[in-house]
Amino acid sequence: MTPPLPEHYRQAPFAEDCAPRRILRLFSGKWTTMILHTLHLLGGTARPGKLQRSIPGLSKKMMTQTLRELETQGLIRRNVRQIMPPHVDYSLTELGKTFVEPVELLYHWAIRNADALDRLTQHDAPHPE
Repeated sequence: MTPPLPEHYRQAPFAEDCAPRRILRLFSGKWTTMILHTLHLLGGTARPGKLQRSIPGLSKKMMTQTLRELETQGLIRRNVRQIMPPHVDYSLTELGKTFVEPVELLYHWAIRNADALDRLTQHDAPHPE
């Protein structure tokens, strides 16, 4: 069982730099968790083409933007090998590897609550008139 949060995280207001806000900023990107989890499933390292093919619906533009953000946040590392043509791949940093664990906990929650999520999705869908 998870220990309770420290007292200052169990009541509002939350400071701008508090842990809950900082983690929400990491989760704010649409593709963040999918890219991190896919890198994990691919052994921790992947070339951009392999990564994009592994995530249907991810455009090259959004993948590039998200990879840059994740690199800036210290969750992944961009590796360039100076050969012709240059060889680029992305790998999880140690921090990125630890971030995969809570992502997988959320995925398990989503699997256990799939019926409720389906109902939410149906409720949010536009109704034909």
